[in-house]
Amino acid sequence: MKSYGIVLIVILVFTAMLFYFPQSKDKIIGYSTTYFLEMLLILPAVMILMGLFSVWISKEIVIKYLGKHAGIKGALISVFLGSLPTGPLYIAFPIAASLIKKGARISNIIIFLSAWACLKLPQELVEIQFLGFKFMALRWILTVVLVIGMGFSIEKMVNYNSS
Repeated sequence: MKSYGIVLIVILVFTAMLFYFPQSKDKIIGYSTTYFLEMLLILPAVMILMGLFSVWISKEIVIKYLGKHAGIKGALISVFLGSLPTGPLYIAFPIAASLIKKGARISNIIIFLSAWACLKLPQELVEIQFLGFKFMALRWILTVVLVIGMGFSIEKMVNYNSS
């Protein structure tokens, strides 16, 4: 029942939105349908990739490069891995869960998710075109530093140790 709690909350919020904003019913249903269909198209590929990841990447490799003793090297690998993909952020969560199960430390998971959200390589190339190299480089450096700091800080706050 616990795992369906979030789904139940979403359904309740959805129903409340329809009730309190009946004039927006078409928009609410339209956006929800579009998002649901997008997820249906993407999630099968994600599940296949997750299966391949589980088979191809051993627990020992994850522990060595992203585990408790990986240090700043693990953080930089997490930044690199998070900045490569171009898909939506919700794809990163099953990957992050798999990394945690294989022994990645929580700071590296936070860094990976944050890099996925704000450090995408194709985004940087577009940013250079519109805002210039100096702006992109400064934003990228500050983002990396702050994301790494945030990862280690949150790990200390939640006192979560995976191994």
